[in-house]
Amino acid sequence: MMQLDRIVDNFDIFLEGTWMTMQLTALALFFGFCIALPCGLARARRTRFLSPLINAYVYAFRGTPLLVQLYLVYYGLAQFDVVKDSFAWPVLREAYWCALITFSLNSGAYATEIIRGAIETTPEGEIEAATALGLTRFQVARLVLIPSALRRALPQYGNEVVFMLHGSVVASVITIQDILGAGRTLSARYYLAYEGILTAAVLYMALTLALVMTFRWLETKYLRHLALAH
Repeated sequence: MMQLDRIVDNFDIFLEGTWMTMQLTALALFFGFCIALPCGLARARRTRFLSPLINAYVYAFRGTPLLVQLYLVYYGLAQFDVVKDSFAWPVLREAYWCALITFSLNSGAYATEIIRGAIETTPEGEIEAATALGLTRFQVARLVLIPSALRRALPQYGNEVVFMLHGSVVASVITIQDILGAGRTLSARYYLAYEGILTAAVLYMALTLALVMTFRWLETKYLRHLALAH
């Protein structure tokens, strides 16, 4: 039988782990979006000098597992004296910052492709109408193209948010006490087989449900005109 009393008595470590998971996921998505928006625009416009660099970045982070990327940043960079002697070492030696950097770059790569696709599928009529009103190229991008593309990207970006939440589970392998880390701590403390892991699974399911419902509400609010058009 499950030892529910152990879970209840130690639920504070799960609350701390949940906060850590939410914090890492939210910050990674924020910084990833800050990377993805200019990169997605450059990719969509096929900027001559930037596109090859962005393509390489996107391919590298989409073509390798998140766990491998985390190992390369956390363990790999520490092998170079030039990194240890640099101003960045106080940050790169901390597991939290290594995880946040890795997650942000990973999320940025996936979001770049989502935004690029949304920009490229924006109807030409919207751009032509804005141009006919006398808006400059920058105004068209800021007031029409980007808002329209971001609305259309909501379903795909919602999936990326959920994937980032699930992917953040690898933070526990570098000593970060996230939700899974809390489950492992409980299991190790009392030699439990599955209580800690099942509790972690329930918490991830609850967070996922909250995210799914949030994005469904956003899609209903901001994509209603597309449904009516069809």
